[in-house]
Amino acid sequence: MTIRVLIADDQVMIRDGLAALLSSDPGIEVIGQAGNGREAVETARRLDPDVVVMDIRMPEMDGLAATAELIGDPAPDTEPADVRPKVLVLTTFDLDEYVYEALGAGASGFLLKDASAADLVNGVRVVASGDALLAPSITRRLIGDFARRRRHQRPSPNATAGLTPRELDVLRLIARGLSNAEIAAELVLAEQTVKTHVGHVLTKLALRDRTQAVVYAYENGLVG
Repeated sequence: MTIRVLIADDQVMIRDGLAALLSSDPGIEVIGQAGNGREAVETARRLDPDVVVMDIRMPEMDGLAATAELIGDPAPDTEPADVRPKVLVLTTFDLDEYVYEALGAGASGFLLKDASAADLVNGVRVVASGDALLAPSITRRLIGDFARRRRHQRPSPNATAGLTPRELDVLRLIARGLSNAEIAAELVLAEQTVKTHVGHVLTKLALRDRTQAVVYAYENGLVG
């Protein structure tokens, strides 16, 4: 199926460049552009994209607020109530102070603006499929910074409520950035079994995707 993409960035040249890159892939259709967060929210409500490629720093409404509004906003009456666009954030990271907040707002992925065309196309495909995507450099710095700020925090007593010991193992490995195949190798399990455990973790903790699972694990002191 064709992935329908909305691009939100306050710089016209960047929007046009991203649109050209993504449109070159036969499986992706760029259905609209927005120059600020407010326009991104309004356009997304009107066009119902699968993925919104979102800048963080924009006028009127920034990408963080726009992401929170998009993910929390009820879908149109014509769509199932659980339908929401996925948000892929493009960031310079060194200049953006609120990347972690975007995770909490509901973004499914992060890429640096100097990512290759192939990485951008792959990022759109990954988040459209329901998985999470974090650029390795962002993951290392984000988790490192968060771990330093939370290094003295004890695990929340209710953080693992309802999880089996194996599901807790899987959650901790997700938080370390391991893929399902890597988790399977680490725990000596079949990859399909790991997928089942991941699904149970997300369902029991009411998490939307793996990105939220990473945030949850670090917020509750499950990983140091």
